[in-house]
Amino acid sequence: MSIIQPELEVLESSPDSLRYLEHGWPDPLCRWHSHKECELHLIVATNGRSYVGDYIGDFAPGDLFLIGPHLPHNWITDEVWTDPVAQRDMVIQFDHEKIEGLVKSFPEFEPSQNLIKRSQCGIKFSGYPLDDAMARMASLRDGTGPHRILEFFDFLTVLAEHPDTETMSIQKIDHAKRSKQQIKICDVVDHIVQNFSDEMSVESAAKMAGMTEATFRRNFQATTGHRFVEFVNGVRIGQACGMLYATDEQVAAICYQVGFQNLANFNRHFLKMKGMTPSAYRDKARKDLIPTKETA
Repeated sequence: MSIIQPELEVLESSPDSLRYLEHGWPDPLCRWHSHKECELHLIVATNGRSYVGDYIGDFAPGDLFLIGPHLPHNWITDEVWTDPVAQRDMVIQFDHEKIEGLVKSFPEFEPSQNLIKRSQCGIKFSGYPLDDAMARMASLRDGTGPHRILEFFDFLTVLAEHPDTETMSIQKIDHAKRSKQQIKICDVVDHIVQNFSDEMSVESAAKMAGMTEATFRRNFQATTGHRFVEFVNGVRIGQACGMLYATDEQVAAICYQVGFQNLANFNRHFLKMKGMTPSAYRDKARKDLIPTKETA
């Protein structure tokens, strides 16, 4: 499944304004997809890669995401988690248009609407207390009637004031508005994700898409929000992160396994994207991430 051409999910109609679901890993619900509803998504177990629009990053227990309408997304747990996980995600899905209608009558709820507007590119909330987030999600799961809606708006209000947020996708990748050029880029993106260790050039990628190099460069950046080389390096660095803490492979070996041909170049790109060296990342991951698996 392309990370540009996601599966379009049509949710079942329901009389409830909020739809709650939870699932473990692996699970059929964990796939690259989009839907017209907004989604509040809490990770409660495992570590791995987040794919939201053109964003590729790490996730860990306690990370909370607000995904806007038609924004493709998926969370893939690292292979170090070899045993099935009973519960990895707690999710609330809702129709943003209903909130817009409520704000017209009750302007006090405007911070929630502004938060949802920001979610068109995806928002990651870091440092939010996991226990509090789980308790709020559980209350929304079990609640009924108007009290449930009020609790939901209270949660959105708290999140709107949360100091540590990150806008995720550079582009608003709206699945419902893809052009013919974007669709042509899909096969190239699939090839990169599935064959990240192979040698790749703009020339060969343009030929795969049936475009001139200049046209390909322009359309690739317009579709993914990244230049071609930046995108390839981002996928490779993401793969390297999982290998660093999940294996005992030497950094140099991982460098070549994910497709870099030069260790110094790999270290430079890793430092730029992760803010630390590969060795420092491994040490931090072994300290912070692996214990989470044992206690999950």
